[in-house]
Amino acid sequence: MTNLPPPPTAAANPLRGAQLSFVGVGVMAEAMIAGLLRRQLVTRAQIVGSHPRPARREELQTHYGVRMFESNTEAAREADPAAPSVVVVAVKPQRVARVLQELKEALAPEQLLLSVVAGTRIETITEALGHRGVVRAMPNTPAQIGQGMTAWTATPEVSERQLEAVRTLLGALGREMYVENENMIDMATALSATGPTYIFMMMEALVDAGVHMGFSRHVAEELVTQTMLGSVLFARETHKHPAELRNMVTSPGGTSAEAIYQMEKGGLRTVLSKAVYAAYQRAVALGRK
Repeated sequence: MTNLPPPPTAAANPLRGAQLSFVGVGVMAEAMIAGLLRRQLVTRAQIVGSHPRPARREELQTHYGVRMFESNTEAAREADPAAPSVVVVAVKPQRVARVLQELKEALAPEQLLLSVVAGTRIETITEALGHRGVVRAMPNTPAQIGQGMTAWTATPEVSERQLEAVRTLLGALGREMYVENENMIDMATALSATGPTYIFMMMEALVDAGVHMGFSRHVAEELVTQTMLGSVLFARETHKHPAELRNMVTSPGGTSAEAIYQMEKGGLRTVLSKAVYAAYQRAVALGRK
């Protein structure tokens, strides 16, 4: 079970009284809503959302008790002028141009727009909206269980109060990290947002290796999953450099030394480095489109 921090006091909670409008409630937006409610950062009455499919709207209303609209503009306009307001855009990249056009006349000057749309740059958003209060964030898949890593940045027009609200909102997904410029968002896309891909592929390869030796797939999966989880937690707990941790379990002439020799011989480091850089180049190219 995930150990969650206690909910902040009313005085310390920058989302107190805020109106959160989710434009497009897919997997990531639902993870945000679930995390915010689980940590008692907002009430159900503070959340509205929009989605084109009636079945999805009914599902979210039933499960979370939040109000849902078919219209994106209706969801964005639900804000109370006297309270902080964040409009979270969480649609597919191919739909973002149309959605931004819809929101152009709906956003109030004091509202903050938070985009979690992959590959869509801040400049694209501000030009489409004529609105300067914009945050761009890049969460990753483990956000769905409150263990995500989200990198984010903001335009200079975003106030300190709004920045604190964003930190709290994204913190409901796991850990968050403010970065100084948008190029770092592309870098984080390649390293942390795409990162689960690398981990899952390594897990798959290790499980296959276990099956090749003679374990059942179920047993191999359990051994690999717990080993990876324990290793990551141990690294975080000890704060030691990965090379130091690796040396701790590598005895001269032992099994680890033999395994490392084969991985180095196969170019594992180089392949991973090339994979991350290729993902970074792709993220930059998507932003240009």
